[in-house]
Amino acid sequence: MTLTKRVALSAALLMTGLFGAMLSVAAESRLQVVATTGMVADVVREVGGDQVRVEGLMGPGVDPHLYRQTRRDITALSRADAVFWNGLYLEAQLEEFLERLAQRRPVFAVAEGVPERLRLSDEEYRSQSDPHVWMDPSRWRYGVEAVRSALVELRPDQKAYFEQRAEAYLSELEKLDDYSRGVLGSVPEGQRVLVTAHDAFGYFGDAYGFEVLGIQGFSTESEAGLSRIEALVDLLVEREIGAIFVESSVSDRNVRALIEGAAARGHSVRIGGELYSDAMGPAGTYEGTWLGMIDHNVSIIARALGGDVPPGGRLGKLQHAGVRE
Repeated sequence: MTLTKRVALSAALLMTGLFGAMLSVAAESRLQVVATTGMVADVVREVGGDQVRVEGLMGPGVDPHLYRQTRRDITALSRADAVFWNGLYLEAQLEEFLERLAQRRPVFAVAEGVPERLRLSDEEYRSQSDPHVWMDPSRWRYGVEAVRSALVELRPDQKAYFEQRAEAYLSELEKLDDYSRGVLGSVPEGQRVLVTAHDAFGYFGDAYGFEVLGIQGFSTESEAGLSRIEALVDLLVEREIGAIFVESSVSDRNVRALIEGAAARGHSVRIGGELYSDAMGPAGTYEGTWLGMIDHNVSIIARALGGDVPPGGRLGKLQHAGVRE
């Protein structure tokens, strides 16, 4: 190899090394964030952009009401620059640990950004707020704003960047809300009854004018009694409700019991589809984002109950067989 070629090669290797080092420094300079649920992690990723690296604890199909931290989770949470969680007692088993961690690390409860006047409460436990605020885009915007404010607090020099990304995301949120009102408004009024495995859709019903009936309460820790099952079977038969829904993160055992109970009384009820309630869809898919999970839920519910839904949902991206024709 000639001297000229050796010099050129050395320069190229040096530049490659410098470029790799720059990338490594850039990666290390990002905020290292841990988020509990998929919905919270998704918002932090969207608003934080390339300024954050987000690790989510709970993946598809995981029930946050029952989730207990592993040894690996404790390590990740303890080493993070910041932790984001839903709050409002959603992550019931993690709450004590996160409260202790907040004495040593920045910890942000995203759903608690929703004003108290806009929160729903349990009829039996008035002091407890319904934690499922992400089911209503108009309320979830407060969660997005809470994430934006937290990131600005952590990285004030990136304030303009976080605000720009938050505004873009809130614009998509508003478009999703408009779509939801349109397709859900096409469901015949007498059919606007949503029966699901647990009471995760209260904010959805409040926002879009649906009566929502969960077999279990706000938390899947509660057990559905025989009297509750019998009462819902009576309602299905008397009101001739033809479709009920399972949830990806909750056992379908109680939903099957409703179907069997109605069949024993001569009324046929079908499963209208699988909804994403406390967890999003598969990672790497449209349904694995908050925008996609709500689009999926709205489109599945509207179609199953007699509404007019475009193929593939709002953006034509849904892959579920019940939506894509």
